Amino acid sequence: MDCIFCKIINGEIPSYTIFEDDKVKAFLDINPVSDGHTLIIPKNHFENIYDIDLDTLKHIEMVSKNLSKILQEKLGATGITRMQNNGHGQDVKHYHMHLIPRFDDDKLEFSLNRKKILNAEEAFKNLNFN
Repeated sequence: MDCIFCKIINGEIPSYTIFEDDKVKAFLDINPVSDGHTLIIPKNHFENIYDIDLDTLKHIEMVSKNLSKILQEKLGATGITRMQNNGHGQDVKHYHMHLIPRFDDDKLEFSLNRKKILNAEEAFKNLNFN
């Protein structure tokens, strides 16, 4: 497989691993948006949230919770942004969770292309859950 995250798991590419167990590996992002920016990846290859099994997903959530607390304490962060992309915006097609430590003065902003964003009422009508 030509997946960079699978190569990291297999030890073909080095990483700054901060946590690892039989199901996941957590390591520092090589292109961080803040100090301590961490990725959590499952050791089995899943492309996105649609094909990952529930047990692995729950495990990633538990690891995310524990590592978030540790990152915040060790780095003096005032918060953590958790992020996970599927399809568009997902640079590596291997499920991964971002933990991004936040600091009062970080100026980190997530900007959106606001060409046409529906208001909540319009979006709700388009979703048609009824």
